[in-house]
Amino acid sequence: MSRRILATCALPYANGPIHIGHIVEHVQGDIWVRAMRMAGHTVHFVCADDAHGTPIMLRAEREGITPEALIERSNTEHRADLHDFNIGYDHYSSTHTPVNQALTYRVYEALKAGGHIESRPVEQFYDPDKGMFLPDRFVKGECPKCHAKDQYGDSCEVCGKTYAPIDLIEPYSVISGVPPIRRESRHYFVKLADFEPMLRTWLAERRAAGALQVEVVNKLEEWFSDGLRSWDVSRDAPYFGFEIPDAPGKFFYVWLDAPIGYLAAFQELCARDHLSFAEFIESDAASVAGTEMVHFIGKDITYFHALFWPAMLHASGLRTPTAVNAHGFLTVEGAKMSKSRGTFINARTYLDHLDADYLRYYLATMLGPTLADLDLDLKAFEERVNSHLVGKWANIASRTAGFLHKHFDGRLVEKPDPIHLQRYQEALKVLSTCNSLYEARDFATAMRTFIGVADSINAWIAEQAPWKMVKDASQRNELHQVCSMAINLFRLLSAYLKPVVPSTVAKAETFLGVECRYFTDVQHPLYGHTLAPFKPLLTRIDPKKIKAMLMASRASMKASSAAGQPPATATIDSGSNPSATTGNAVSNGEMPTICIDDFTKLDLRVAKVVVCEAVEGSTKLLRFELDAGELGRRQIFSGIKAAYPKPKDLVGKNVIFIANLAPRKMRFGLSEGMILSAGSGGADLFLLGVDDAASAGMAVK
Repeated sequence: MSRRILATCALPYANGPIHIGHIVEHVQGDIWVRAMRMAGHTVHFVCADDAHGTPIMLRAEREGITPEALIERSNTEHRADLHDFNIGYDHYSSTHTPVNQALTYRVYEALKAGGHIESRPVEQFYDPDKGMFLPDRFVKGECPKCHAKDQYGDSCEVCGKTYAPIDLIEPYSVISGVPPIRRESRHYFVKLADFEPMLRTWLAERRAAGALQVEVVNKLEEWFSDGLRSWDVSRDAPYFGFEIPDAPGKFFYVWLDAPIGYLAAFQELCARDHLSFAEFIESDAASVAGTEMVHFIGKDITYFHALFWPAMLHASGLRTPTAVNAHGFLTVEGAKMSKSRGTFINARTYLDHLDADYLRYYLATMLGPTLADLDLDLKAFEERVNSHLVGKWANIASRTAGFLHKHFDGRLVEKPDPIHLQRYQEALKVLSTCNSLYEARDFATAMRTFIGVADSINAWIAEQAPWKMVKDASQRNELHQVCSMAINLFRLLSAYLKPVVPSTVAKAETFLGVECRYFTDVQHPLYGHTLAPFKPLLTRIDPKKIKAMLMASRASMKASSAAGQPPATATIDSGSNPSATTGNAVSNGEMPTICIDDFTKLDLRVAKVVVCEAVEGSTKLLRFELDAGELGRRQIFSGIKAAYPKPKDLVGKNVIFIANLAPRKMRFGLSEGMILSAGSGGADLFLLGVDDAASAGMAVK
């Protein structure tokens, strides 16, 4: 029976480019949507930019543009990146729209009318340097529960406990680094505890239906046991977002209006395509119409999607999610994405060097229904694409199409041999299991099934050896039969691969001369059908392209840092957290944030280079003698020889060095400090310049 589904992915945050960590989620959602459509279901697929919050306001201020100009630019870039990754959204919008504002007001007024909103004065942190109240995620300090350092003001990433920002130990402002002061302000709260019975019922229903993963259910139970605290849904000016009605200077916290953006984007789609918004969204109508609403999110934002979101919807008389599918984080080479190693890869940087379908396929081979993390092993990525897509799938067509064109005018047999037809039916039976695997989001098992069938087909072709048959005129009919069935089996495989690599399969369909819209289209092989000339469908990944991508990524990160821009954007969860991401295990900064007290421990000084020479017996070191003014002379050994083959050219230059670093005894002598340089190492290291007006011994502040 055909189903009617609204599917969404978490909203990319509009403060920078999309990176491959975000792509995980959009690929997962897109594969599922394409497979469900090929199974005969109607799916409306929408997304939008999360366009509000303090990070966007601050970045726009830093760039000297309006927040509206910033989010419009990001929206254009995000649309292009997602489109070029073959993410087929029916509509892609923004949360900064009149439609989303109207829906946000509707939800808030419903919460208020139901008695679920309370207003009370709260003591919160205020940055005296910046002149603004600090959102939870703009305060850091020591967790009051487990005492982990550098934790955000709303929850601990180590122990998972939630708390108020003022509970932090030794807090500091993420914006200025100064210790914040406490000030009182009136805020608006949703009494989440009012919804505990409803949420427990919803959780039980979702668990029984298999619409929430076991790991998510366990975490929700833990949150219930801790007690549901009232949820602060207001923020003080200055803030970029929707102002709360009848509350001048107060704005909706981004996490209130951002998920409503799912509905707003869909409402815009409904207006465009003449669909019934009410049938999908209004709770009574939705139950009658038999529609579904399915979300794809990162595991780090389950709290918002499985507690706040259902409560908001229920209070507003709107339907609650049918399923919330969470996925794990993405690492690269077994570690967090790294700017210095070039593994913090923006989507556009990847697309400039490699085909989108390559990454889509690799991710599909790892994506399952659990919250397990994924790792982009670049060597495995290269080998898997080259072996599976080129060496197994495309190879079936490339090794048999030529015989059909040369000897049979590219035409398939009129009637297949019953023995070969049986082989087709056996392959179809195995591949048909992928229908349920796709629906269950077990793409990894689906791809293993696909490769298993491809292996058996290639083994059969090798056994038949058409390259030998062609030499024997008496086997001409059998040659036609074998090559025709090989192409039909290739078509069968292509149909079940199509949700994963749509643009590549589109090329295969051009060769086949027929499009597969549904899995049922390949129930029977093609007879007497004429093929188009065969052209290579894809090429092997050249490892040089991967290396070039990493180098380009490293260069782009340096450029972003030099411009004072964050290297990546977060998704819907990071309207409150400028360094959080969905679908990855990476933050905006590779190193943890420090406070001003940490910085002041460093005695950074200007010094003039008096002597600079190569160190005999070392391939890396240069020996410096520095004039450090009142601190006297310092000898420092620095590993930058590869970058400066003529060390004498550095004599007379001003440098910056750490004066209070403990001396280190080396076999070449005593090193009394560390000279600061920028770069990733080797020849990619450059001394930091100092203005000529600075004199030796000056402190760097």
